[in-house]
Amino acid sequence: MAGALTGRRGDFPLDLQFDLPGEGITAIFGPSGSGKTSLLRAIAGLDRLDGWLKIGASDWQDGARIWRKPHQRPVGYVFQDARLFPHLSVADNLRFGAERARKGDTRSGPDPDRLIALLGLSGLMARGVQNLSGGERQRVAIGRALLSRPRILLLDEPLSALDGAAKDEIMSYLEDLVPALDIPILYVSHDLAEVARLAQTMAVMKAGRILQSGPVDRLFAELDLEDAAGRFDAGVRLRARVTGQDRAYHLTRLDLGGQQVTVPALDRPDGSEVLLHIRARDVSLALARPEGLSIRNVLEGHITAIDGAAGSPFAEVTLAVGGSALRSRVTREAVDALGLSVGKPVHALVKSISFERGRD
Repeated sequence: MAGALTGRRGDFPLDLQFDLPGEGITAIFGPSGSGKTSLLRAIAGLDRLDGWLKIGASDWQDGARIWRKPHQRPVGYVFQDARLFPHLSVADNLRFGAERARKGDTRSGPDPDRLIALLGLSGLMARGVQNLSGGERQRVAIGRALLSRPRILLLDEPLSALDGAAKDEIMSYLEDLVPALDIPILYVSHDLAEVARLAQTMAVMKAGRILQSGPVDRLFAELDLEDAAGRFDAGVRLRARVTGQDRAYHLTRLDLGGQQVTVPALDRPDGSEVLLHIRARDVSLALARPEGLSIRNVLEGHITAIDGAAGSPFAEVTLAVGGSALRSRVTREAVDALGLSVGKPVHALVKSISFERGRD
């Protein structure tokens, strides 16, 4: 999918230039007010901007020559709130999605029974939606959108109203669901942990523009990501392999570039790959391996770059750890006090690691 759309939404200027993958999850990431929802609304045809838009081989918009109205665009749209029909059961809400599929459309969609199973809805079909939890309602909303056989699925911060357990549940279902789909999914979020876990590609937005787009692994290592986020909260996504389980303490041992890290127990076989997300703010530095600490994950590396604006109290230190890059957020005072410089060996103390679950 690709497009070049310009215009205004109220007093807010938009200049949206993009060329994104035709499958998998692309995260639309940026701070509040950056234009993420405006991008989705333009794709759905809810707001008309100038320019062109192509989804697959189909032109949805091209100047004054082509304009598909919203009801002519096969789009699945899931909002922050599920927006289900409160007087209908789960089954009837899903049936509405299937009936919304355009007549005469020969495209194949997901098998309804398989989709219902993948979203864990089989036991909920007879229930009224008012009796569902927030996470269950969002799963029904996703199912309803997909049963309409869309060419693209738009998810506008679908987890923002959910608590931690419900968010984790929805992300697990999405991880199982995405391999069964052959359409692009645009996932709006300002949560880097969600992006790290779910997305393969991301587009970074700020002030109505897409600053950059590309693989999540690459963009997570670039400082521009932090600038777009409006906070020093970026990090890196690293690939590790399961090497064993510590049954006594319910931990999983991982190999990360020849060094061991441990995380809460994962139901994964030895040798399987795990994607780790380590935020810069969760990494401290020491000149020697410390003793007597509760932090268990200590990695050896050397400094490859130090970046910090003069007007900020913080500096960004990039480390080479095995064959991977790790980043640490420290104060500029700490850089001077420890004598940190490029090439200096250090120990990275990793306080928190998030990880992608559920796939071999």
